[in-house]
Amino acid sequence: MENIQTLAHTSWNCKYHIVFAPKFRRKVFYGEKRQEIGKILRSLCEWKKITIIEAEVCPDHVHMLLEIPPKFAVSSVVGFLKGKSSVQLYERFPELKFKYKNREFWCRGYYVDTAGKNAVKIANYIKHQLDEDRLGEQLTMMGKL
Repeated sequence: MENIQTLAHTSWNCKYHIVFAPKFRRKVFYGEKRQEIGKILRSLCEWKKITIIEAEVCPDHVHMLLEIPPKFAVSSVVGFLKGKSSVQLYERFPELKFKYKNREFWCRGYYVDTAGKNAVKIANYIKHQLDEDRLGEQLTMMGKL
């Protein structure tokens, strides 16, 4: 049994693939904003003692493979990440308040899937997600010519 974590009275191996996007799926994560959201999400996960196995910030969404202790509900972790990160993004980039209403940076929903025994495959998928997005954009641009 690999990757087993322990708490006081619990042994666990809980990995989740989580995807969430900015409101209206706007493409906002380029350059400085892309690096900054990465730093923000890393610090929030460290604060809650959540392990980021793999993560990728794409221009219009965020993929994360997280190891979340069973004492936290996945929905509360995602709510925490989205809520706190939006406040910190507005502090660092005040111009975002004009595009989005105050504290409504992220879409309301999110995608979550349990990784189970496929954690390595999902981590590899996330690692190469940005490359796949670029290839998809090139294909659609070629179709428009």
